[in-house]
Amino acid sequence: MSTLDNTSLQLPKENPQAEDFLPLLGTDYVELYVGNAKQAAHYYMSAWGFQPLAYAGLETGLKDRVSYVLEQGKIRLILTSPLKPGGEINKHIDSHGDGVKAIALWVDDARHSFNETVKRGAEAYFEPKTLQDGEGEVVLSGIHTYGETVHVFVERKNYKGVFMPGFKAWKPYYQPTNVGLKYVDHMVGNVGWNEMNKWCEFYAKVMGFAQLVSFDDKDISTEYTALMSKVMSNGNGRIKFPINEPADGRKKSQIEEYIEFYNGAGVQHMALATDNIIETVSSLRDRGIEFLTVPASYYEDVLDRVGEIDEDLVPLSELGILIDRDDEGYLLQIFTKPILDRPTMFIEIIQRKGAKSFGKGNFKALFEAIEREQESRGTL
Repeated sequence: MSTLDNTSLQLPKENPQAEDFLPLLGTDYVELYVGNAKQAAHYYMSAWGFQPLAYAGLETGLKDRVSYVLEQGKIRLILTSPLKPGGEINKHIDSHGDGVKAIALWVDDARHSFNETVKRGAEAYFEPKTLQDGEGEVVLSGIHTYGETVHVFVERKNYKGVFMPGFKAWKPYYQPTNVGLKYVDHMVGNVGWNEMNKWCEFYAKVMGFAQLVSFDDKDISTEYTALMSKVMSNGNGRIKFPINEPADGRKKSQIEEYIEFYNGAGVQHMALATDNIIETVSSLRDRGIEFLTVPASYYEDVLDRVGEIDEDLVPLSELGILIDRDDEGYLLQIFTKPILDRPTMFIEIIQRKGAKSFGKGNFKALFEAIEREQESRGTL
């Protein structure tokens, strides 16, 4: 049974400027195209604490692909690999390496969502289709967004099965404990030079989003590199998409490095929320996840900047967790090193203690840490 519920239907509007005509109820799943789904599933289970949920492949009648569905809290990942040469999935992996193909959005009416976005200028990925089995039906539709990334609208109000028709329950003996991840806080896209405003306008016009905040190269810059970013959000605030583009700097920025190795625009990172970042990050580190580190000097005056916090600073500094505050509270965040062979996608762990911002006060320390990694790779 889905862990998603219908409480979001009554959510107050967090972003009053958003039209929210779809509306979106949450992130349904994130699908990654990967070279070896079986091994990738083991990684996300063992290292990240995801639980096995569903499977589709030869045993369920699929001939061209295999998919493993993992779940933790309200986060669902689909890991999909091709079973034969040629075709869309192989082409995607060859061009981009492992990466996010689909950000699926939970809606009440997938046909309405498709029609409303396409009439406003979205390019169709696939038209509405209904999948059925003995547990009910799921309606899907899809549109293109930046690069080869797509949005799939998922309507599942008439389905009671484990995931969706075509999948069977996956219950292996190995089911590791979770690490306390709760939901997708936001997902960040990297786009090319001077493309940020184009895609922000896409989300505003086509999907009814509104801009929450923007950062220019004065906000996000170091001695060597810079970037620009705007955060787009739907009305209830459950879907937040920061969009980054490069800005002029003395050396190659992280956005340029990403686009070079991903071979175009794509999802840079997923931010996953937790209620106890110290426990979550400690568990992840024990399981082999590597995080970016900041100098010890960061913690010497951080409380002067952010004020009093509930947590003890010692474990935060030992783990390298960053702290920032806005008018509504503070947040704790940390970023992994790239989790793939190519220096492309990474994951952010975030705990919000009232703050609705994105860690502006940490940008300089964070991007200097990223630059140290770039320098070690010879790509700065």
